[in-house]
Amino acid sequence: MKIKGFILSTSFLWVEGMAVFPFIFLKSKKPSRFLINHERIHLKQQLELGLIVFYAWYFIEYIIRLVQYRKHYLAYLHISFEREAFQNQADLEYLKKRPFWAFLRYLKR
Repeated sequence: MKIKGFILSTSFLWVEGMAVFPFIFLKSKKPSRFLINHERIHLKQQLELGLIVFYAWYFIEYIIRLVQYRKHYLAYLHISFEREAFQNQADLEYLKKRPFWAFLRYLKR
């Protein structure tokens, strides 16, 4: 299944991009294709888990990482969903070959 998402440009975002299935919200009117791919990876993750489970897991993992790293940005970078998206955002073919629940490979102990 090809993940596209409805791309919406908005100036109210405090981040460069955000995925909330089926939408991708972007701060820039001319985002990089890597940012769009990053957000599409999140859409795939959300499809696999469902929105409620995805965001509950995301928040809980963020809190664990915040306790672990004591800095917001480091905590954010170490969330398994973000690790998968950042590591593969430059591979524009990644979603075609991505295994089911691939984010589990990015969980750190």
